[in-house]
Amino acid sequence: MYYLKKTMEIAGCHQLKLSYESKCQRMHGHNWVVTIFCKSAQLNADGMVADFSKIKEQIHGYLDHGNFNELLPFNPTAENIAKWIADQIPQCYRVEVQESVGNVAIYEQD
Repeated sequence: MYYLKKTMEIAGCHQLKLSYESKCQRMHGHNWVVTIFCKSAQLNADGMVADFSKIKEQIHGYLDHGNFNELLPFNPTAENIAKWIADQIPQCYRVEVQESVGNVAIYEQD
């Protein structure tokens, strides 16, 4: 099995819709650190699991300096963002989304 890990920083803002009062209901931003894990039993014709630059273009290129409430069709919690990222990349099996030091959401496919 071949594995790769791609880490990137994404600046973006969001406003959460919650069932309780929270300061996170106000628009605010983070410098998100996103780590994407991919795997494949075989390498593609170019000798890769996936192209690092294509992963960055697909995720960073779409989200960076954006309003996640406008870009994503769901409540943009770190957990939902992690799942969305995993769904964008066929070889992805795990995503870590850090919205601040000490606050990390992880999505991992079974």
